Amino acid sequence: MPSELLSGLNPDQLAAVTAPSSALVLAGAGSGKTRVLTTRIAWLIQERQVSPMGLLAVTFTNKAAKEMLTRLTAMLPINTRGMWVGTFHGLCNRLLRTHHREAGLSQLFTILDSSDQLSAVKRCLRAHNVNTDLYDPRQVQSFINRNKEAGLRADKVEAWDPISRNMVDYYAAYDAQCQREGAADFAELLLRAHELLSRNALLREHYQERFRHILVDEFQDTSRLQYEWLKLLKGPDSSLFAVGDDDQSIYAFRGANVGNMQQLMDDFAIAAPIKLTRNYRSLSTILDAANAVISNNEGRLGKDLWTDAGKGEPIRHLRAYNEREEADFIVEEIRSRRLDGDKYIDMAVLYRANALSRGLEHALFSASIPYRVYGGLRFFERAEIKHALAYLRMAANPEDDNAFLRVVNFPARGIGDRSLAMLGEQAGASGASLWATACASGKDGNKKYAPFVLLIEALRGEITGLPLAEQVDHVVSRCGLLEFYRNEKDGEDRVENLEELATAAAAYAQESDDQSLEGFLGHAALEAGEHEAAQGQDAVQLMTVHAAKGLEFHSVFITGLEEGLFPNERALSEPDGLEEERRLMYVALTRARKQLYLTHAQSRMLHGQVRYGLPSRFLEEIPEKLVHSLSNHVAAPAPASSATATNFVTRKITPAAPPPPRRLADVPFKIGSRVSHARYGEGVVAGYQGQAPDMEIKINFPKIGEKAFLLQYAKLEAV
Repeated sequence: MPSELLSGLNPDQLAAVTAPSSALVLAGAGSGKTRVLTTRIAWLIQERQVSPMGLLAVTFTNKAAKEMLTRLTAMLPINTRGMWVGTFHGLCNRLLRTHHREAGLSQLFTILDSSDQLSAVKRCLRAHNVNTDLYDPRQVQSFINRNKEAGLRADKVEAWDPISRNMVDYYAAYDAQCQREGAADFAELLLRAHELLSRNALLREHYQERFRHILVDEFQDTSRLQYEWLKLLKGPDSSLFAVGDDDQSIYAFRGANVGNMQQLMDDFAIAAPIKLTRNYRSLSTILDAANAVISNNEGRLGKDLWTDAGKGEPIRHLRAYNEREEADFIVEEIRSRRLDGDKYIDMAVLYRANALSRGLEHALFSASIPYRVYGGLRFFERAEIKHALAYLRMAANPEDDNAFLRVVNFPARGIGDRSLAMLGEQAGASGASLWATACASGKDGNKKYAPFVLLIEALRGEITGLPLAEQVDHVVSRCGLLEFYRNEKDGEDRVENLEELATAAAAYAQESDDQSLEGFLGHAALEAGEHEAAQGQDAVQLMTVHAAKGLEFHSVFITGLEEGLFPNERALSEPDGLEEERRLMYVALTRARKQLYLTHAQSRMLHGQVRYGLPSRFLEEIPEKLVHSLSNHVAAPAPASSATATNFVTRKITPAAPPPPRRLADVPFKIGSRVSHARYGEGVVAGYQGQAPDMEIKINFPKIGEKAFLLQYAKLEAV
């Protein structure tokens, strides 16, 4: 019975599921979006408004498509095999396979992933004798994809100067090469499918009659071309049912166009969206904060989330002195929540940029708290960091064959596998290292290795006598990796990670008696070891805010809330940049179910520099009544130029020694005395650190080990 399908839906969900025609469903975070979408499909089939083969459902991930089909089979006894449910690329591939002749493709055309496409671009440039120093293959690849995603073939791209005219020529040559070889890249799938339906009226009318109902998930993430393709599929008698949230549109860098939501309403005379505002995830304090922040964006379709689950605890805000105190606080709170019975896996630490994970990883590792980096690699496992460490290993010891092999041709220096194999044979025959053999080959007239040898010798001389952090910074700056990744599409995160390596060295120098480069490299190797929690193990989740989209956790820590970090400084210079950053903050806030922590540091060592940051404007947009402040530190003195800084004041650093402790005669408890803490019971005072008002007291507890507390908030009693 239909009532069984519709039972349990709230009034807004019911209105969405049973909408009689085209509709836009504005589905807030945690409002049951997936349930509405799958229930509508089941209801349409059960009511015999459409057959399973007569609808098209589009998602953005294969995982979402599989989940939709799984839920559907649980609702109805139907065979979902053959249904048109999938991603944009998957459905376009299916359409082109079915009509390959009409699309001008071979029946067995191959699909190029990103790396395959880059190889094809390189072959094309070589075939046309292009100077790849002037025209980097990655930039050509980016140019091609950007224009395909905008629906433009090479003959439609406007060229304003000799460089852009050449780029257009390479685009045309690449297209011709793919056509000859029967290949299609990801961007080509959508563009070719759009062109097929645009020019073939009979085929277009066939699919318009077949698909009586078109349903789209995450509609706020659609690009202009994806929306145009959907419009071609919608016939005069069919409906387009789109579910999305303009407040969660965070993928403009991938081509997402949040304006598609308003455009849909205009194109199909939808008077108003159906709003799903009841949230089934978060407590009301968290929702009130999210509503307050996102209300500062203009041009929203407009909604406020609400819940009847209760108010919950206040949001906890820490204004830390520096990033180390920020990380220590997070570790402390994670331990406390674990003692209260929470699982590690129900806690997540979010950050705007990948580079911020390094300090957090170090703190968790040092505290023996299991963690996983969700949707990415740990800091010292990232490819760009491994490359940089290999250069540093060569600077410390050029006889390191593994380091030599990793970077001798990265970035590319025209040294092929065959040449390296011959070098290895020569080294094996003579019993020498690859480095020594390469140096000798230069003397014998083989100049292939000379640039690399000269670079390493120069680096070894230039870093002699420098402090550790400056050694690392110099090698990273001179080895060519920064320039390489700056020219790579989406290479910004890699550049930030490389710059953060100097901060890792500075932090190591602060904490260790060994100030040598060799000591730091050993430390990096240890932290890159098998310390990350295994799949399925109870572990704290670390991730960027982008990676957190669609997830939820009992407790969430949002870190690095400083101007220039979050909101991101680069984004502030882009059209709609601030509004997208605010939407990203909204996504971060709504990941929390029960407890939310917000942290920022008044000074932060990042990318080898000390930054004196202003608190994020997003913190100011949250009503004070929702927030409990956990500290009230006085900012460290900044350079005089800070008066004119809008985001960050920076300077190169050599880490200073920590401030001396206050006189022990002034402290309330002597070292070795027994004290009692309300949460952790009895312990022994182990020491003090810092100065008033930020002095910390360290206490050893028999069951959980040493813990540090800000003395003014410790609430201790003598035993």
